[in-house]
Amino acid sequence: MTAGAEVLPLIDHHCHGVVTGAPGGPGVESLLTESPWPAPPGTSAFDGQLGFAVRRWCAPVLGLEPSAPAGRYLERRAELGPGEVSRRLLRAAAVGAWLVDSGYQTARVLTPAELAEASGSPAYEIVRLESVAERVARGGTPAGGYAAAFADALSAAAAGAVGLKSIVAYRYGLDFEPRRPGADEVRAAAGRWLRAVDSGPAARLEDPVLLRHAIWSGVDLGLPLQFHVGFGDPDVRLHRADPSLLHDFLLATRDAGTPVMLLHCYPYHRQAGYLAHVFPHVYMDVGEALNHVGARSAAVLAEALELTPFHKMLYSSDAFGLPELHYLGAAGFRRDLARVTGAFVADGAWSPADAERIGHLVGSANARRVYRLDER
Repeated sequence: MTAGAEVLPLIDHHCHGVVTGAPGGPGVESLLTESPWPAPPGTSAFDGQLGFAVRRWCAPVLGLEPSAPAGRYLERRAELGPGEVSRRLLRAAAVGAWLVDSGYQTARVLTPAELAEASGSPAYEIVRLESVAERVARGGTPAGGYAAAFADALSAAAAGAVGLKSIVAYRYGLDFEPRRPGADEVRAAAGRWLRAVDSGPAARLEDPVLLRHAIWSGVDLGLPLQFHVGFGDPDVRLHRADPSLLHDFLLATRDAGTPVMLLHCYPYHRQAGYLAHVFPHVYMDVGEALNHVGARSAAVLAEALELTPFHKMLYSSDAFGLPELHYLGAAGFRRDLARVTGAFVADGAWSPADAERIGHLVGSANARRVYRLDER
């Protein structure tokens, strides 16, 4: 038997919270795309692979016929209300645990504890390094005390967390210098940044020295360290989000033993699979890509399975904002994995027992092992 489409246990090792309140039609559409700009007048964000997937697969969970028109879908969402929509979709996802990045638009979304309550499954926190650094900067720390203040803040934030995350791909690029910065470099960079924070309205960490300092501080803690890779909103320069740019950093961190988790990876999922293949501490997923490529998702998953060792791939949704994305990620991954591994079995390349075993590894066992969830 191949990995079952209905029963495969899943741990979502990277997601975000669900928006609180009722987003309304335009708000729903804005969360169906990585673009921060609305669709042109007279068009709809529902007219894409993700929008079609929502109408096809989420509509029945909300009591509508499959592929209900977008207008009717939005009406039904409003009729049920945001709480009931979230409850239905999150529970239908049947995810065993959520690992939640708590550092993005925190005031707008459910906390990990609230996500756990809505879904009926436990949720664990992933701490975003850049968010911790920005809190330290806003606290008025002097440049000479920045490194110590960041170390204390990160240690406190990570005390109850299962992992860390960096968005250096957004803030600089994955082509950052791989070596650990020295104390004098950190002090000088902190002075420049903190002066800018004092004179400006926001504390956005973009300095490459301080980004490297945060990343290496994360390596030192030893918790799994996630990196956004590839496809994302326009803050990303896609050519600088290629995970192969991390090669020298991965060489430098190999002996530390800290797991490095490459998130999403599309369209560089084959490069990520190569890195997971050759480096003992590297893992990958295809995360949000599967939702966004819609009907082509099985093909992307099959490509990711070409080189990636099966004990190095994990499931994630990268769902943010809409509970539809948490549900689609889980339901689609089960369906795609069953389709891909079923084809391998039908061709005589895999045994049914191997297909089932690999489904459980990728779906949940790898995440449970790497994040040490059984110790929680």
